[in-house]
Amino acid sequence: MSAEEPQDGSPEEEEDLRYFIRIGQTDLDGTKSVERSLTDMKGIGKRTARIIADAAEVDRTALFGKLPEDEIDSVVDVVENFKDHAPTWMVNRQKDFFSGETDHIIGTDLEEKRRHDINRMKMISSYKGVRHQRGQKVRGQRTKSTGRTEGTIGVNVEEIKEGMEE
Repeated sequence: MSAEEPQDGSPEEEEDLRYFIRIGQTDLDGTKSVERSLTDMKGIGKRTARIIADAAEVDRTALFGKLPEDEIDSVVDVVENFKDHAPTWMVNRQKDFFSGETDHIIGTDLEEKRRHDINRMKMISSYKGVRHQRGQKVRGQRTKSTGRTEGTIGVNVEEIKEGMEE
């Protein structure tokens, strides 16, 4: 077999492959597996992607771009209605401050909600809001020895030597 001859029907297989699959406002890579491709969306991690594939009854190791249209539609439906397919402790927006509802937010909506929450904390001057305003660590990490943004840490030996020579 020469290198120029195609293998068993490979040109036909390449034509069936969809390179991009759009869910919401995100383009997902069709050359990756379903589970791996779903993790490229903000708000969906490995475990969430596995649950989405199982709920849509799709093989999570199959190439996302080679799935039939109806299976892709079922994955899209499960992603958009994830709160109905997952337990409440697994969604990323439990008891929203304004609406009181539990929902799972993905994509750019997640970034917008996060920014809105941080701005609300700053406006009411909560502890976390004050830490955000000052640019300090928010979640109780140690700040004595880490997170320093100013220049040199410790003693600068070269400046001491130059000062002694003068």
